[in-house]
Amino acid sequence: MESSQAKHVTYADAGVDVDEGARAVDAIRDAVRATSRPEVIGGLGGFGSCFSMKSFKGMEDPVLVSGTDGVGTKLAVAQLLGRHDTVGQDLVAMCVDDVVPIGAEPLFFLDYIAIGKLRAEQVEEIVRGIAEGCRLSGCALVGGEMAEHPGVMDPDDYDLAGFVVGVVDRPKMIGPDKVRVGDAILGLPSSGIHSNGYSLVRKVAIEGRTLDELNAPLDELGGESLADAVLRPTTIYAGKLMRVLRDGAPIHAMAHITGGGITENLNRALPTGVDAAVDRGGEDGPAWDVPPIIDYCVRAAGLTPDEAYRTFNMGVGMSLIVAPADVDRIRDMLALEGLDSFVMGSCVPGAGKVIYR
Repeated sequence: MESSQAKHVTYADAGVDVDEGARAVDAIRDAVRATSRPEVIGGLGGFGSCFSMKSFKGMEDPVLVSGTDGVGTKLAVAQLLGRHDTVGQDLVAMCVDDVVPIGAEPLFFLDYIAIGKLRAEQVEEIVRGIAEGCRLSGCALVGGEMAEHPGVMDPDDYDLAGFVVGVVDRPKMIGPDKVRVGDAILGLPSSGIHSNGYSLVRKVAIEGRTLDELNAPLDELGGESLADAVLRPTTIYAGKLMRVLRDGAPIHAMAHITGGGITENLNRALPTGVDAAVDRGGEDGPAWDVPPIIDYCVRAAGLTPDEAYRTFNMGVGMSLIVAPADVDRIRDMLALEGLDSFVMGSCVPGAGKVIYR
């Protein structure tokens, strides 16, 4: 006869290590604390994160701006290579650089980490990257969640999501309504692929190669390895661009060049009746430098120019639309913040699309 007494099964037996979770929280505490702003109330450990709005009382009409994103399948490359120190910055970049095109200052950030098997050292690497991204963008890392998913995710698998809240005074908002025919389009260089197009990158540059091959220097990449090139973190523009805006730069609109490339992002900064004419150039390519890893992937995939410009950022991480009379002044202001820039086109009569010439 079977005993009616239930078998003793702990949470750890089910695959969730509460002690390891606590150790992970302790490991990230200093990194999180280093991102704090004066408006942050309390710290890690509460059920909710608090942020004072007192300092925004001087705004005429403060508007909260929120954004959320992930890193996508670039995480699969990080997991394959066992390198987790850059994807956190990617996560922050994808969020904060989506709110700055409205003119919004990123205020605070939260992350969500879903992981098959929680290992404190691995989580610490990820969160230190998130904290570095918050530091670069000027926002506070006020909280997050680590969720261990045994039986649902493979032990070495994890996924990331991020959430940012920013603020802008409504009279200072920028966007398509300010764009005019004749405006110039400036480009800010990308550091590489950033965090988009990785399903294609993995297929043409990662799959079928050994770890030794991925870590070997390649002449086509200027001596850089595929591993280093594809895991180069996404550039964060928000902090520097906010300082330029606060200094009075008369920027009309911005576009964060992410998934869909220049073709599917620059158009989001345009009003009806205006096209963005981008100087893609001829056989020698555009008038700006395209990172070697992007050229490598374009060639490996056999992409046409139209396909490439709808897949990768092609060396442009952020586009700014400005009056032609302000180009030199704004480029000088960007340079003071360490941001290189180049003229990549102009606004012409049209239907709110990106065209190439």
